Amino acid sequence: MTIRTILVDDEKLAIQGLQVRLQPFEDVEVIDTCSNGREAIRKIKTGKPDLVFLDIQMPGFDGFSVVKGVMEIEPPLFVFVTAFEEHAIRAFEANAVNYLMKPVDEDKLADTIERVRHRLSEKKSAEDAEQLLDVLAEVAPDRVAQFEGEDGDSTERFEKLINVKDRGQIFRVEVESIEHIEAAGDYMCIYTGDNSLILRETMKDLERRLDPRKFQRVHRSTIVNLDQVRQVKPHTNGECFLVLDSGAEVKVSRSYRDVVARFVH
Repeated sequence: MTIRTILVDDEKLAIQGLQVRLQPFEDVEVIDTCSNGREAIRKIKTGKPDLVFLDIQMPGFDGFSVVKGVMEIEPPLFVFVTAFEEHAIRAFEANAVNYLMKPVDEDKLADTIERVRHRLSEKKSAEDAEQLLDVLAEVAPDRVAQFEGEDGDSTERFEKLINVKDRGQIFRVEVESIEHIEAAGDYMCIYTGDNSLILRETMKDLERRLDPRKFQRVHRSTIVNLDQVRQVKPHTNGECFLVLDSGAEVKVSRSYRDVVARFVH
């Protein structure tokens, strides 16, 4: 699989240096480069890359503005590359695959490419499975229901407690107490109403551990415990907000609104 990649940086030497460091990775194809945020948004929308290496500190549209500017399409994976360490938390909040400091370390770059391969492979497998179920739903709907029944009747395989190592301590969190979960790169922010903890795990892996009848993704980076939803508030552009027991509000994107509608009445 070829990883179609765009490099974004206002410094020409930085782009050239990254191109050299990416050459050993035969599956990475640099399809374009950009020198500013506006150009990056345009080329991401037209070129539809798999991966974007994105500088944060740029005149005009910075890296975070670029991420926001492409949210209307299915966005690529982002790796932030910058000389400013203080942007790390915001980078993870933007669901970046990784955060690389300039000058880019070769070992960290190799680790990042491996993460990208894993994310893309995971996404491809999920898409293949969904397409197969769509075809089965048309030609053999009874069989699809049987598949879903076989998978859904057993609740024993779903976690009741999750151990979270955070701030040097191990917390045992009852799954039922989890209100919602937000992705921050390869970290999960787990909210229990009166507390928040950080778990190093991908959203896909965490989803497999949770009962889908109670925990549903309502945004590409958010999972909600449907038992703790108390109100649905309509919003613009077909989106809505879920009001949770704690009073927190969680945004539901248009692509997930129908999923939530099946469970919240």
